[in-house]
Amino acid sequence: MKERIKSLLKREAGPEKVIAEGWVRTKRDSKNVCFLEINDGSSLKGLQAVIDKASFNNNNLLDAISTGAAVSAEGVIVESLGGNQKVELQVSSLTLVGACPNDYPLQKKRHTVEFLRDQAYLRPRTNLFGAVTRVRNTMAFAVHQFFQENGFVYVNTPLITASDCEGAGEQFQVTTLDLENVPKTEDGKVDYSKDFFGKIANLTVSGQLEGETYAMAMKNIYTFGPTFRAEESNTSRHLAEFWMIEPEMAFCDLEGDMDCAQEFLKYIFKAVLDKNSEDMAFFEQFVLKGLVETLEHVINTPFEHMTYTEAIKYLEKHNQEFEFPVEWGSDIASEHERYLTEVIAKRPVIVTDYPKEIKSFYMKQNDDGKTVRGMDILAPRLGEIIGGSERESDYDKLKARMDELKMDDTNYWWYMNLRRFGSAPHAGFSLGFERAVRYVTGVENIRDVIPYPRAVGYCEY
Repeated sequence: MKERIKSLLKREAGPEKVIAEGWVRTKRDSKNVCFLEINDGSSLKGLQAVIDKASFNNNNLLDAISTGAAVSAEGVIVESLGGNQKVELQVSSLTLVGACPNDYPLQKKRHTVEFLRDQAYLRPRTNLFGAVTRVRNTMAFAVHQFFQENGFVYVNTPLITASDCEGAGEQFQVTTLDLENVPKTEDGKVDYSKDFFGKIANLTVSGQLEGETYAMAMKNIYTFGPTFRAEESNTSRHLAEFWMIEPEMAFCDLEGDMDCAQEFLKYIFKAVLDKNSEDMAFFEQFVLKGLVETLEHVINTPFEHMTYTEAIKYLEKHNQEFEFPVEWGSDIASEHERYLTEVIAKRPVIVTDYPKEIKSFYMKQNDDGKTVRGMDILAPRLGEIIGGSERESDYDKLKARMDELKMDDTNYWWYMNLRRFGSAPHAGFSLGFERAVRYVTGVENIRDVIPYPRAVGYCEY
């Protein structure tokens, strides 16, 4: 396998011939020398390739090379006389692999993220999106490392499902019916028995329920895959398609769930600081000052613990400062989450024991009959980053809660039967991967931390 530019930049000067392949970021031309910056995405910095025109003797080729062109350059690594790089490539042979015309959208200037969103197929070639991609790669690898090192089994849960984990989520429906000629039943309703699956099917909003079935056999499992929400939220925080990390642990309670979630966050954040120092320095300089310090604080600080009731008492004292005042029973909004982490605790906060009315049907209820054994991890600057709970493991209690919510249990029979056949206490949590990438990079809009964003009214590329 050929050497990447990241590796070539670490080489010492020497006589050994090497090959640098990539795309031209910049081209500087003088009477005697041509300078190309070649980047292959392996690092923020590119490799400067120096071509002596007299010895190269192919000005037509050099004229054909422009910003954006794909090239292959062979030569030796020498010490650089310039101050911006330690070494450079003294080129002896140059091949134009793919020419690039003058209408190439990414010229040498700073482009807005809005402009680059419309050039999503090219934006990985920019410094910002190249850095985001490398950090995202490190975090994805660290996700698997953490769970594999701790004895978890990776499970692939289905993307097409007949159940809704949230109980009332807005889902994308999957169908093969002819929408110009929809089959109808005798009472005029859509005849879904004629559809591919013989019933209504949707893209999944979560792999949790299916993950629980495997936790009841493998003890500790995790899923890491795409999920879908048909919410018409055109904001910087929402996507219609995003990736979710969801571990499920049998023989585990809320306390074990919180410990695992805290350890997990610290692990993936540390992986980025250890492996992506160049990229993080870029984000610190051009995206968000104090970013690295915040991450180090999260890694090195024990998380604060408080109940929902305690949190509300803190917040009620400052209701006049909020756009949306709180009271017991109301949801905790982003402004409240940030106040708890940045003003009151000055560190990440784990809030537990929420009112059952604002949490999902599958959460185990506390003995007070009013609250559930759920938890949210709130991070400074962001707010909620992880949500989890101890799951209800008793069949009768789960059935009673679903009846209370008037849920149709037709598609949940298998989930409920888990509580009949060797049930055990179990817990889990979920982390929206893009939310975590956004937090680590400081990038403001979640559409800029996923390769191809999907949002209401937007499905390009």
